[in-house]
This record gives sequence, C-alpha cells and structure tokens, in this order.
Amino acid sequence: MRTALLQSSGRPGSTAENLKVLDEAAGRAAAAGAALLVTSELFLTGYAIGDGIGVLAEPADGDAADAVAEITGRHGLAIAYGYPEREGERVFNSMQLISADGTRLAGYRKTHLFGCFERAHFTPGERPVVQARLDGLTVGLMICYDVEFPENVRAHALAGTDLLLVPTAQMHPFQFVAESVVPVRAFENQMYVAYVNRVGHEGEFEFVGLSTLAGPDGIARARAGHAEELVLADVDPAFLAASREANPYLEDRRPGLYGTLA
Repeated sequence: MRTALLQSSGRPGSTAENLKVLDEAAGRAAAAGAALLVTSELFLTGYAIGDGIGVLAEPADGDAADAVAEITGRHGLAIAYGYPEREGERVFNSMQLISADGTRLAGYRKTHLFGCFERAHFTPGERPVVQARLDGLTVGLMICYDVEFPENVRAHALAGTDLLLVPTAQMHPFQFVAESVVPVRAFENQMYVAYVNRVGHEGEFEFVGLSTLAGPDGIARARAGHAEELVLADVDPAFLAASREANPYLEDRRPGLYGTLA
C-alpha cells in the first residue's frame, strides 16, 4: 500500500486554509498512486495556537470531518489527520482515519500528553490501542509522545498492528526520536511505522521535520528533510510476513518475567 506523508504545519489558526492544503496534497498523493495520506499532529488547526485550540475544536463527526470525507472521496484515497476533538467541555488531542469512500474508520485520542502546553489544553485519552482495517492491513493509530513509550507500541504489536500511523509535533532538540527511536520501534515490534511531523517555528516551538516511514527491518523507506514536503513509500505485506518469520520477537517473549513493568 503506497503511503504518503504530508510533512507540513499547514496554516496555524485556520481550519479552512488547512483543508485547502490537505486537498492539494491529497491530489498529488493520489496522482502518485497513494492509497493513504497521513498528516502531522493537530494539522487541521495548528499546534501552538493557545486558546485557539478550544475555539477550533470540533466533534469527531463535525464539519471538518465531513470536509475531509469529501476530500477522500474526490481523490480516492484514505486520510489520517490530526485535530482537536471536542466532547462537551473536554478537548482531546485526536486523530481520525477516513476511508476513500468517506467512512470514518477509527478515531484515537492521545494518551500521553507532553509538557505543560498539552496538559493545559487537553484531556488525555484512555484507549491505548485503536485499529482499523485498510487495504488488507491492520492499521493502528497513535500520536507523537505516545510512540516514545515502548509498552504502547508493543501493545499494538500484540494486537496485530501492521502499520502504525503516528502524526507528531516533534520539536528541537528531540530529533533523535525521528532518526533513531522510530526505526527501532518498527524493528523491535516487527511493523511499519509512519511518523509524520510538523516543520518550522510555531509559537515557542521549532519543529524538526524528518518524517519517516520505517520498515520492520528498521530501515527508513522514506525520509523527509526539514522543509514542507510530501514523501511516499510502500508498505509491503509480503516483506512484513517474511521479516516477522525471521525476527520472532513476539513468539520469543516471556511475559511471566515482565510482571514488574506494571
């Protein structure tokens, strides 16, 4: 399954403008044969927009979701995007996966909030493993800081995730996560990991880019630089199956020894 990573911060503070950016990128991705487009964390609104997060937050089935569904249908590819989700008085740092026919396949709320900014604006999610089926693959959803907890990714591996989608807002000086941690997570859990970042300065943050699609061999199939970019790579189920046979980490586990982890 050809997967496109939209490394972009969009237009912080404007959902309408970000939908235009998404529409244009979806057209380019579809023309290149992609079946899935993944955006960065909080792509639809921007990340460092302060109280604008609460103002622009929408329900999972709100107008923005309808607009994304229209884009998927028009271009014929699935889209996973980051946005602030409102449920009553609570706001979550969320992502949603919408299929090529406009069906909402899955929604995920970030479980591990990073830093004072996120804790001041969001409620943490409580479901660590959210999955959907897409083009014969089991696709898992996760956001940014979540992937830095090995237990989180291992839970996905044990649940059968083939491709883990991770919209992120990875900032300086933590670029080693994109460069080293993400490929290691893919290898030790025998899955593909699509890690899609923001770029440039936004508020007090400097986002480092370096979006990547890492394979189960720990090798990046695609790697973006430090500017806005659309990169594409293929997720190969046959290679994944062969890699899992050659590297049977999950079979060789001894859970009885790991009780102290909890």
